[in-house]
Parts: sequence; C-alpha cells; structure tokens
Amino acid sequence: MKPADSPITIKDVARKAGVSVATVSRALNKPGRASAEMVAQVRAAADALGYIPYRAAGSLVSKRFKAVGAIVPTIDNAIFAQALHALQSRLNAHGYTLLLASNHYDAAREVAEVQSLIEHGVDAIVLVGETHHPGVLRLLESKRIPFVNTWIYNPASPAPCIGFDNRAAMMRLTNYLLDLGHRRFAMIAGLTQNNDRAAQRLEGARAALAARGIALPPERIIESPYTIAAGRSALRVLMHAPEPPTVILCGNDILAFGAICECIATGISVPQDLSIAGFDDFELSSHMTPSLTTIRVPAIEMGTCAADFVVSHLEGKPMPIHIEFEAELIVRGSTVPPARQD
Repeated sequence: MKPADSPITIKDVARKAGVSVATVSRALNKPGRASAEMVAQVRAAADALGYIPYRAAGSLVSKRFKAVGAIVPTIDNAIFAQALHALQSRLNAHGYTLLLASNHYDAAREVAEVQSLIEHGVDAIVLVGETHHPGVLRLLESKRIPFVNTWIYNPASPAPCIGFDNRAAMMRLTNYLLDLGHRRFAMIAGLTQNNDRAAQRLEGARAALAARGIALPPERIIESPYTIAAGRSALRVLMHAPEPPTVILCGNDILAFGAICECIATGISVPQDLSIAGFDDFELSSHMTPSLTTIRVPAIEMGTCAADFVVSHLEGKPMPIHIEFEAELIVRGSTVPPARQD
C-alpha cells in the first residue's frame, strides 16, 4: 500500500493508465511521437492522480530543458498574439514549453529578457526583427543558445530568419494606390526607433513613390505609437495641411482604425474624400465600415515555422535558415481612386 503522503510517480501514472512507464514518458514529453488517443489516456491518468512531471531531473543529464523562449515587442497586439498561439501550439506538439517575454520596443530591456530566459534554462529563443542590442547577440553567442529572427526576411543575413519583406509589402500597397491615381500621399508610420519593421515599411512607401517621381516630404510623415488615439491625432494634423492628402498609408491597422475614427468624428468621408490603408489585417479590418484595405501578415505561418525551425535545430535536423512568407495585399472598401486630381 502506497503511503498517502508519498509523491505521485511516473510508475503510478503508468499503472493508472494501464501502459508502460516508457509510454507515459513518451506521451508526456514527446506527444508528437504518440497517438492522440494515447496522449489523452496518459494525461487523463496524470490529471486524475495530480501528477506533475519533474522535467529538471532529465535536464540535468541531457542539458536540455525542453523549453523555448520568445520575446515580442508587446503582447497588446492581436497579430503578435496569433503568432504566439501558433508558436506555442506547435512547440507543445513537439514536446516543448514556451516561455514568453515582452521588451516594449526597448532594446536594453530585450537584453534583460534574454538574460532572464537563459537563466530559466531555455534551449532556444525566438526574436522579432533583426536589429538587436549588441548585448543580445553577445549573450546568445556566449551561452550557445540558438535563435531565430521572425517578422523579417533578409536572405543576406548571417542569422536565421523567418518572415516577410516589410519593405516590399509596403511598396506593393503603395503601387496599388498609385495605380488608382493617387498622387498626394501621407503616412502615419509606427515609431521607427528600435523597430526595423516600421522603418522598412516607411522605406518601402518612399521607394515606391520615388520610382514614380513623387516625394514623401517629412511634413507628410508622422511617426506614432500603435494606438487608436495616436492614429486620430496624426489624422487631424495631416488633414489640416494646406494641401491635404488624398490617401493615407498607415504603419499598421490600429493606426488606420484611429484615422478612420477621426474621419467619422470630423465628417470626412472614407473613401470618397480620403482613402486609408493599413498593414496587418486584423480580424476587425474586414468587418468595419468601410472595410480596410491592408496587407495580410502571415502571423500563424511564422509562428508555426519558428517552432519547427528551433526544434529541428535542437534535434540536429536540417532546415533552411532563411524562410520567406508572402505578405498579401488585401483590397477592400477603404481605398478608391481620388475624387480630386492634381
């Protein structure tokens, strides 16, 4: 008879589930290598007994903690949440745990978060963007922690990356608006400091316009934090210019939501008086009135692929180090040809 105060062991779970200890270990630690029915059976037995596996014991031998860290700029963003959900789901399927941190677009804080994740024993780290504080790379290199940059695609980078070309995506959107006949552009960009994605989107807009002989002067660019209030404020400034724009590019959909809200409040008709385009394709973007023209970011695909990449690397399986996804142009009701021509 097992004493009432004795800890529950893996043998108890195996006995409860009617399977071997090896099967319990596989179902709990490498669920991708067991059938869904077996995993459910073993987990039900473990839950019934209140069993919690002590993973650190095996880690002392293997020097692997079966944990992957991820650092995102903010968790207050539905697109990052989508990617993280996909990342976690895929890691769980591989038998890994996700540890999450946020740097709030602060390069120095990212260093501290990397240090913390390493101290917690992560085997690899998923980062956002490719521009990091030198301290981040020094830590990863000194501790030999593999990592992958996401939300960015740069085939010339020595570091692995999984994402899309932000510059090319914004060029695609800008060229579409140029083809509609727009010539007076303005942009509500994200804050470009410590955000290479925002900087590349702004660069893409400028490049597409320059190719058609059109300038995007500083007074028609407002860098803003990704909030609705900031989008509203920027819209007010841009539309009070002596020659207001006929179209406004926004660095993400949240800024576009703010711009449209301000248009509604001030009697500016979208898209008849002003076309507005976003970037990200939030769920709300297709349901608002007018629905938002935007760039669909492959958030779920990036999260899933990042999980596959780090696990493959940790297990010594070959995988390309530069992986590109398409950021699709989504045309909706918020953009039409300009009512007035220059």
